[in-house]
Amino acid sequence: NAGWANPNIYEDYLKGAKAIEEATKLAGVKRLIVIGGAGSLYVNDQKELQIVDTPDFPEQIKQGALAARDYYNILKQDNELDWTMFSPAPEMHQGTSGERKGTYRLGNDVPVFNAEGRSILSVEDVAVVIADEIENANHIKSRFTAAY
Repeated sequence: NAGWANPNIYEDYLKGAKAIEEATKLAGVKRLIVIGGAGSLYVNDQKELQIVDTPDFPEQIKQGALAARDYYNILKQDNELDWTMFSPAPEMHQGTSGERKGTYRLGNDVPVFNAEGRSILSVEDVAVVIADEIENANHIKSRFTAAY
């Protein structure tokens, strides 16, 4: 992302993402994996409301989340690349509060929730999820999410 404190995060995110997409094409690379945000995931299976549009979504990250959502809608129009958008779990943990488990559950447009109703994934396991997607290419021209 273009930096959470960046006052132009929305415009800079879209400009940067489009530039990376174009550079991927110019380089002759077919595969593009984009790490988006959880904000574009839907609150439930009815797909009427995205997380970023809920009243309690944190204002300090809203413009970045809106940019990631809008770029996903742009990316869906790309027929040239084998693109994938990964939207991590809404709760991300790193270091002492998170650990690499190496196991996770997958979803598409709605967060994957545990028995306590939380959608959690460590930053360490985001790397595992992305490595698995690179190896297996299970989400070509689609978005997916993961959590414990």
